[in-house]
Amino acid sequence: MFTRAEKLLLFALAFIQFSHIVDFMILMPLGPSLMRTFEITPTQFGLLVSAYTFSGGTTGLISALFLDRFDRKKSLLFFYLGFSLGTLACAFAPSYEILMLCRIFTGAFGGVLGSQILSIIGDSIETHKRGTATGLVMSAFSFASVVGVPFALYLANHFDWHAPFLFLGGLSLLLLGLIYKAVPQMSSHLKHERENPLEVLKEYCSQKIYVIPLIFMVLLIFGQFSVIPFLSPSFVANAGLLENQLPLIYLVGGICSIASGPLIGRISDRVGKARVFVIAALFSILPILILTHLGPTPVPILLFVVGLFFIAMGGRMIPAMAMITGTVPPHRRGSYMSVVSSTQQFSSAAASFIAGLIITKSQTGQILGYGHVGIMAAAFTLSAIMLIRQIRSQY
Repeated sequence: MFTRAEKLLLFALAFIQFSHIVDFMILMPLGPSLMRTFEITPTQFGLLVSAYTFSGGTTGLISALFLDRFDRKKSLLFFYLGFSLGTLACAFAPSYEILMLCRIFTGAFGGVLGSQILSIIGDSIETHKRGTATGLVMSAFSFASVVGVPFALYLANHFDWHAPFLFLGGLSLLLLGLIYKAVPQMSSHLKHERENPLEVLKEYCSQKIYVIPLIFMVLLIFGQFSVIPFLSPSFVANAGLLENQLPLIYLVGGICSIASGPLIGRISDRVGKARVFVIAALFSILPILILTHLGPTPVPILLFVVGLFFIAMGGRMIPAMAMITGTVPPHRRGSYMSVVSSTQQFSSAAASFIAGLIITKSQTGQILGYGHVGIMAAAFTLSAIMLIRQIRSQY
């Protein structure tokens, strides 16, 4: 289906996706080590985790003003170089304050990479293959869960918390050469007459064709990221899973996503992206409600439902992102996808925050209110389904 050049391009994009996902995810399991090393509170550690997301969201909005004025390859190399240097700098941070600055710097560059990847897919891959391409690249998220995070934890346990950042930053710098070779020059969008970026942003916020996908993205993210951050605590506190069994969750979920992601992409190309999204989104409500209402549960049953959950999440996001990529003409794709990326990141932070306000802990340690969060997520999912038909993917 793909040419040799397209395969090399998708491999390079998948590695970029893999590296910045690992960089974001690895900080969370390093929490106990970092809190002990820097003598910080859980609240301070939470700020350290969210610094990356908020920085990336802010940069995404700012970069929307100028991204479409540059060759996509040059922009990608610039931001990936900044991300690599930021990750490497984290390895040498001597204090909490310096590490915070390094995470803000890394997020400022890494937070824009996702939108650039989708823009490049949109510019270089034909519409009838775009779902498959998106599925392949997004599978890097699952690969990060199965391989990247466990390996990073292995390095941290055998050396110290600096090691994962040192390894990932160094590897990213080394692979800049592969990215330079694999990604072609992409400047055809520059032939279009230059537009006032502020006027373009105003259109994104006022014209229905642009506003609806953004609202849709908010609904979709609230329909999953209100649930995801509290899965592990609820598995331990409510379902009776042991803490040393938690890696099984990432292993099973990641393997299911890796296996299903490319298949979902191919099916969405063949039968229609909107149709696949609706089916997957409706199906996803079942594991969402089950996982958020758990009592003591046998491990095999829990892992089975987790596998369904991860497959359903991919079934929602892959066709959705492929559709949104095609809603804007090529000369606006970079800026618009940056706005979409910022919407994702701010929505993720808001969804987690609101869910945290609903959820409480009982005196016996049980997670209370998670079922209400699950019902809220299901309602947002249904709202996203109602809106999908209004997204016009025409480029």
